[in-house]
Amino acid sequence: MYEFRLYVSGKTPRSLQAIETLSGILETGVREGYTLDVIDLREEPGMAEADKIFATPTVVKLRPDPARRIVGDLSDKEKVLTGLALN
Repeated sequence: MYEFRLYVSGKTPRSLQAIETLSGILETGVREGYTLDVIDLREEPGMAEADKIFATPTVVKLRPDPARRIVGDLSDKEKVLTGLALN
């Protein structure tokens, strides 16, 4: 089972696009099942410091090891799959 966190900042068009894009990539790219937690740093600002998040959007693959993270634009599906070690 894969575990992901997506950090966004508010309900901006960029944040909503990141959620939609990542959800679509995971639906087609992860066959073993996954969870995706979306963390809005405007609502939970302490999570940024605790998880060392410096920019949004940031996606983190927590499980399975090794942890991976991608910061910024998630529009390139192959880049996201490679960056998260899913291909």
